[in-house]
Amino acid sequence: MISPLASVDSTAKIGKNVTIQPFVYIEDGVEIGDDCVIMSGAKILKGTHMGKGNKVHHGAVLGTEPQDFHYEGDESQLVIGDNNDIRENVVISRATYEGGCTRIGNENYLMDGVHLCHDVQIGNHCVLGIKTTVAGECQIDDFTILSSNVILHQASHIGSWVLIQSGCRISKDVPPYVIMNGNPAEYHGVNAAVLQHKNEVSERVLRHIVNAYRLVYQGNFSLHDALQKIEDQVPMSDEIHNIIDFIKASKGIVK
Repeated sequence: MISPLASVDSTAKIGKNVTIQPFVYIEDGVEIGDDCVIMSGAKILKGTHMGKGNKVHHGAVLGTEPQDFHYEGDESQLVIGDNNDIRENVVISRATYEGGCTRIGNENYLMDGVHLCHDVQIGNHCVLGIKTTVAGECQIDDFTILSSNVILHQASHIGSWVLIQSGCRISKDVPPYVIMNGNPAEYHGVNAAVLQHKNEVSERVLRHIVNAYRLVYQGNFSLHDALQKIEDQVPMSDEIHNIIDFIKASKGIVK
C-alpha cells in the first residue's frame, strides 16, 4: 500500500493497512497508525505521531518547525489521535520546546487551508473551517465549530460546544455553549441548535444555560457579580458548573 514514488524514511513506523500515495514525503521517526490514508503531495515531518484511521489529503504538511522566535531546534512533537480528516493544504506545527506537544484529539475535521501554530491543543469532534488560523498555545475544547476564516489570537481558550461564525477574530477566551459573531466578536446567544440536535442537554438545562449567560452578557454586572448571581439564582448542573469554572479560570473572556 506504499507507492514506490513516495519517499518514506526507513526509521518511520507505519501501521497495518496504511495507504501512502505517490509523492508523499515522510521523515525519520514519524509514526503512523493502522488504516491511515496519506494522499499524494502530503508531507509528514519528524516529531509527528499519528493514531489510527486518519485521512491526510493532498498538500497537507504536518509537524512543521514552529514559527516562533523562541524555537531553537528542539525535538518537540505533534501528536494526532484517531479518525481525523485533515484536508488539503492544512499546516500544523510542532511545539516550540523539547517535551512540548501540539496535540489533536479524535474525530476532528480540519478543512482546506487550516493553519495550527505551535503548542495548540484541540479536543475531540471539532470542526475548523476553511482558512481558519489558530495561533500558538490556543486550546479548543470538544465539539467546537470554527467557521471559515476565523482567527484565534495567541493563547486563546475556546470552550466546548462553541460556534464561532465566519470571519471572527478572537483575542480572549470564549466560554462553553455560546455563539460568537461579528468583528469585534461578541456574544450572539447560546449554541442551542447544536446542543439540542446532539441531545446534549435537556430543554430545562438549556434554559438554565441561557439564564446564566443573560447574567454574564446582558446584565449590568461585573463578571464577579454575574458569577455570584449564577451561583445564587441558577439551578446547578454539570453544564452550569462548567460555565462557572471556565470563567473563573480565564484571564479574560470575550465580552
